[in-house]
Amino acid sequence: MANLKVLRMRINSVRSTRKITSAMKMVAAAKLRRAQENAEAARPYAERMERMMASLASGFAGREDAPKLLAGSGGDRVHLIVVVTSDRGLCGGFNGNVARAVRRRIRELAEAGKQVKLLCVGRKGRDSLRRDHRTLIVDSIEGIDRGGMGFDKAAALAERLVAMFEAGEFDVCTVIYNRFKSVIAQIVTWQQLIPFGVEAEAEEGAGNDMGGAIYEFEPDETEILAVLLPQNMGVQIFRSLLESQASENAARMTAMDNATRNAGDMIERLNLVYNRTRQAAITKEIIEIVSGAEAL
Repeated sequence: MANLKVLRMRINSVRSTRKITSAMKMVAAAKLRRAQENAEAARPYAERMERMMASLASGFAGREDAPKLLAGSGGDRVHLIVVVTSDRGLCGGFNGNVARAVRRRIRELAEAGKQVKLLCVGRKGRDSLRRDHRTLIVDSIEGIDRGGMGFDKAAALAERLVAMFEAGEFDVCTVIYNRFKSVIAQIVTWQQLIPFGVEAEAEEGAGNDMGGAIYEFEPDETEILAVLLPQNMGVQIFRSLLESQASENAARMTAMDNATRNAGDMIERLNLVYNRTRQAAITKEIIEIVSGAEAL
């Protein structure tokens, strides 16, 4: 039979935990609203810019004067994966889903004879992946959302990736992140950044009627692409960071809500055990008193 003092301590401990998880749920809900608005506001611009870039870049297919960010390095031997996760835990499967997808991609690329490098944005993704793939991690970035998620941080990361590409450190760059769908659903999403995926973007925008318009570019397309390709990278990275931030808060709110409910259920079960144990102790004492009185 459980000790009453131990049961009281466990009940108080679970109650304290429930207060913490309830507070974390409210904080995550407050952050989610703003993060969701930011992510949804960034989508139309990012998607439209991708379609415009695909339309502009489609005329450079197979041309020798195509920008390097569009044409690529001429091979795909070295793949850089930008892994976007969170710095904090307690958000359900938010980080684990991304880490599992990255591990699958690493196995697939390794079987194909490719070399893989990882650039981790977020401490949790780095901590999870370095257990098995420590040698693949070239660097990690923490606290990118500290002080607010600004475009300047995404632009700085895009500049770094461009510099690494121009230095020949990789051939293909892909970002993986959680895209926000709803409070209870986040979708693990892959997006190729370098070289720019003209064919994939053209297929996505195939249903958009451009009205048969003919465009004249000033200056020429090469100069425009030289400016817009790095800028588009910054926009797409910024979008992935906003989507990940919204998904993180949604996952944390859901996880803390479940934890609060589970703590409540546990308190009810512990109270039931406590009351039964206490009643059994009282009954035992009464029986002992009655038995002693009858013996006299």
